[in-house]
Amino acid sequence: MQITGGIRFLPIFGRSGSGKSSAARELATHLPECKVVELSRAAIASESALLEELRAVDGYRNNAQLIIAVVDQFEERVAEKTAIPSQFVERLSLLDRGELRQRPVLFLWLTTSREFQADLASATSRNERILLDGDFELSGPARDEWPEIVEETFAFHNKNQPLADFEVLSSDVEGFSDRSPTIGAAIEKVAEELASYTTKLHDISRYQVVMLWPVTDGLRITRVAGFTNARDGYKLDWNAFYRELNEDDRQSLPLSELNRARLYFDVRLVPIAAADLHPLCKDLDKADVTPSRSYLDRLENSHFASIISENWDPSTFSPLRERDSARARNAREWYESVTNMPTQLGRRIALCLKAIGFEAEHERDIKTPHSKVRADVLVQRPGAQQDSVIVELKAYSTENTRPSSIKDAIRTTLKRHAQLAGFLARQ
Repeated sequence: MQITGGIRFLPIFGRSGSGKSSAARELATHLPECKVVELSRAAIASESALLEELRAVDGYRNNAQLIIAVVDQFEERVAEKTAIPSQFVERLSLLDRGELRQRPVLFLWLTTSREFQADLASATSRNERILLDGDFELSGPARDEWPEIVEETFAFHNKNQPLADFEVLSSDVEGFSDRSPTIGAAIEKVAEELASYTTKLHDISRYQVVMLWPVTDGLRITRVAGFTNARDGYKLDWNAFYRELNEDDRQSLPLSELNRARLYFDVRLVPIAAADLHPLCKDLDKADVTPSRSYLDRLENSHFASIISENWDPSTFSPLRERDSARARNAREWYESVTNMPTQLGRRIALCLKAIGFEAEHERDIKTPHSKVRADVLVQRPGAQQDSVIVELKAYSTENTRPSSIKDAIRTTLKRHAQLAGFLARQ
């Protein structure tokens, strides 16, 4: 077309929702030398309006090497059958010999009717040169790719929030895809599910759940943070958790209920440097100690403290980093000796939190008509929407801070709190 100029015409058949419109609009993204314009109804009915719209495309500073003009299912938007479509195609034959004989323009007509596609193709009989293919079909992406496309599309348009944050799981999307004739229909089913999103989450739990995980080195920091959206206050990342599940887990676990508990309790997984705990947590057998102010300042400036105080500021977020020092090495050695003392460690953390102004208690039971959990530390936040924070201390040894262990700890916490909220029956 760039050599000979002129017009080419391609009627494209595709089932409703197969992606014809999306594919046509994306052509300019992948072919930067071309510009795409969707023709108005006026341009289809009038030669002067058509030429005006094509000239408007060429009005850009850098003229396109190729104009792609799209007619999107025109026949489905008119109330009654008219001769306009066939007249339009016949007009293209004349323009190919006239005003557009040297201007490369590709006209795409999208339709969901095989019969109409055949009529469009036969309308080129006066100038068969312009017809590229009379029986072209766009089937869209392979069905097994639909779930990933749907989830990526949703995240792209919603600030990278996954569908799971709205209680639509990957298994749900896969089910919609399996039962839908086209990807568009699958997306519509997901939209209907989102529209009927009448979960109990509007009655947000008064409790927030924070899993506190001491870490001793960069590898463990990375492993724990990898299960979270760190910049967003270490909110638990459902997709990261889901990827770690094996096939048996995905088939047997009550994933919908676990995900609902994650959202209902705003579950966080927060790493804390063992070096920040070590100076405050010596002599754990002593119930009453007076922590040093300088060490308390470190705790007060930690990510953990900013989350439970609701002072988290993503604009000032700085990732937790390993610092190779004698202090870090001493903390590493100390931490390995206290992982079997979670109760005493929780008691000391509660004492330190009280010293910096929090209302904190250790070993507190939380009961509902459905179940009971014990908070290693319970922090009260009077006046906040979630006025209580259940802190679960995950005092795993360095060796046991592995992705599989982190996954299992998350699963246990989510199950426990799904039972607390009544999403799951106690077993």
